[in-house]
Amino acid sequence: MAATALPPLPPQFKSIQHHLRTAQELDKREPVVAYYCRLYAMQTGMKIDSKTPECRKFLSKLMDQLEAMKKQFGDNEAITQEIVGSAHVENYALKMFLYADNEDRAGQFHKNMIKSFYTASLLIDVLTVFGELSEENAQHRKYARWKAAYIHNCLKNGETPQPGPIGMEGESFADAEREEAGSSSVHSGTTQPTSSSTYEANNIPTSNYTGIHIPPGAHAPANTPAEVPHNTGVTSNTIQPAPQNIPLVDPSLYSAQSAGEVHLTPEDFARAQKYCKYAGSALQYEDVSTAVQNLQKALKLLMTGRE
Repeated sequence: MAATALPPLPPQFKSIQHHLRTAQELDKREPVVAYYCRLYAMQTGMKIDSKTPECRKFLSKLMDQLEAMKKQFGDNEAITQEIVGSAHVENYALKMFLYADNEDRAGQFHKNMIKSFYTASLLIDVLTVFGELSEENAQHRKYARWKAAYIHNCLKNGETPQPGPIGMEGESFADAEREEAGSSSVHSGTTQPTSSSTYEANNIPTSNYTGIHIPPGAHAPANTPAEVPHNTGVTSNTIQPAPQNIPLVDPSLYSAQSAGEVHLTPEDFARAQKYCKYAGSALQYEDVSTAVQNLQKALKLLMTGRE
């Protein structure tokens, strides 16, 4: 990516500092996701303050970074086509969420898992650049952000967190504003330590999550993107991907009528294309289960006209 340096982050843009930090962390291994993190930060920053001189200067430099990335990755479909980009970011966010959820349900509580929960919530924020969030993604974002703060507070206070969805009515998240590892500010294109929060307490729901259905991770996705942050004290235990549970082919597809008798609308074709793009993006992460599920949805829609 271009080495365009960002000026100091204006105080008005505190709410997007972690999205920009995530972009820095993903520049090398996931440049597409990093691009959309910056695009989200740009769009959000424009809504917050685009007139103050320091904000205008910051947004101008951020736009330079976006333009440089767009030129560098201009032949990447995930950059040039929003439907592919949306699938790419969503799959990456889900991959991080499933990794953290698997660790949580297994009772494996550590800072890398906390960071994965919180980063997943940030990446679901980023999905809003493509339109309104689905109800499922909005629910996952709330749950992931809440879990990150809850587990962080438990570990900090020497308590053992309860795994999985639980009822934590009235849980306080004030301590989450002081995370001692992984915090950074976006300044001159480098990562600098700061006292700011890694796990923002603002807007973290404190409601009861006992009744919310969070799909259990069938497996920790292969090549999980989460990395143990430096100087966290976490022991280096290599996480081995578990065997994947491949869904069975829907039997109804074998007896489905030919598409020749089905009248498909332009919207049907668009949805089928979306499912195929999701499948292709899932295969980039070796997530066979998600790929098969989306391909079956596309095939059923094209053969029957129904989802």
